[in-house]
Amino acid sequence: MSVLTRCRELWRGALAAENEQAEFVGIGSTPDNRRQVLVKLAWIGIWFAYLAAPAADIVGDHHTVAADVLGGLGLVVFVTGYLALVFRQTSRPLERIRVFPMLVLLLAMALVLSLALGAPWLVLFVYVCVACGAVLPTTVSRYPILLTTGLLIVIGMKTPKAGDYMPALVLPALLGGFAMVGVRQMARTTRALREARATVAHLAANEERLRLARDLHDLLGHSLSLITLKSELAGRMLPDKPDQAAQQVADIERVSRQALVDVREAVSGFRRPTLDAEIAGARTALAAAGIAADLDRVETAHADLPPDEEGALAWALREAVTNVVRHSGARRCEVSLVEADDELCLTVTDDGRGPRGAHGNGLTGLTERLALADGRLETGPGPKGGFRLRACVPLSRSVPKDGEPLSA
Repeated sequence: MSVLTRCRELWRGALAAENEQAEFVGIGSTPDNRRQVLVKLAWIGIWFAYLAAPAADIVGDHHTVAADVLGGLGLVVFVTGYLALVFRQTSRPLERIRVFPMLVLLLAMALVLSLALGAPWLVLFVYVCVACGAVLPTTVSRYPILLTTGLLIVIGMKTPKAGDYMPALVLPALLGGFAMVGVRQMARTTRALREARATVAHLAANEERLRLARDLHDLLGHSLSLITLKSELAGRMLPDKPDQAAQQVADIERVSRQALVDVREAVSGFRRPTLDAEIAGARTALAAAGIAADLDRVETAHADLPPDEEGALAWALREAVTNVVRHSGARRCEVSLVEADDELCLTVTDDGRGPRGAHGNGLTGLTERLALADGRLETGPGPKGGFRLRACVPLSRSVPKDGEPLSA
């Protein structure tokens, strides 16, 4: 599977996840549109059924009008603060400036309203526990939850007629608070996974761009160099040798067509050159440039050479021959392919001008190709001047089973 195909799959997966997210939003997720806001409010609103006790206490004839009005306002403020915390802060990093004052306010209102209006208002402590678990880090939230539950028990013991409420409040306060700790952790993990998926897609796209840049550089550099050489030959032959010039023009057409096919394969992610094809191309390119080619020490049949490693060596040969033709000014080029210490090493040596300055894009891309195949690239002056390029890749040796003899 090519990197481009993997990028497409990741992108489709991301779109599918986003479509699913558009239909459903969890309690730990931040809503992105009006539909998600309504869905999340519906999920949170289910748990507001426990506020029926304080609401009934306000509507009933239990307190003065002023107490009912103040109690109603206090309940509205409490619910608003609770929603602001759970709705926006569940999956986000801790914002102390916003979270701590709001939690203190909720706890203070639960204390004041419970002491002032009686046992039905003790249920507010449960919501304070839930808010602590939803917005505080895991290592911190346990202490406020236990503290709030302790205050619930203390206030309940001092509140008349609270005995019927206590068993139904203490357990939900603890379970609800610690359950929201898990919900917060799950929400943060989900957000981290979503960000990691986006990062993987971005890195895959970058890798695909690098691969495409390397392929196009190597393909077009070699093909255009050969087309330029054959065009010059055709121009020189045209007045006196029209038949040979026509042959050169036919070769130019063939090379250009093959270059077009290679570019299409590179863009599609299926381009993998072979040593046999590149050896033949090297002979043609060196002969067209008037450079004597010594390819006697090349044996392309290696059963232990994996396809990826062969492709890396083929790219190395193409880049080396292209550089000899374009930059070296050499009269002779020697190519060898030999095994050494479980490695297959390709060496290209010329007698030209030798290395000049830093490596260009071609050798840089070639180094990256070989690194992907666990290989290495060595460049420098040749033993008798000129330039030498040496590319080595590992050979895959099959490990014999117990009792089988080692192959020679």
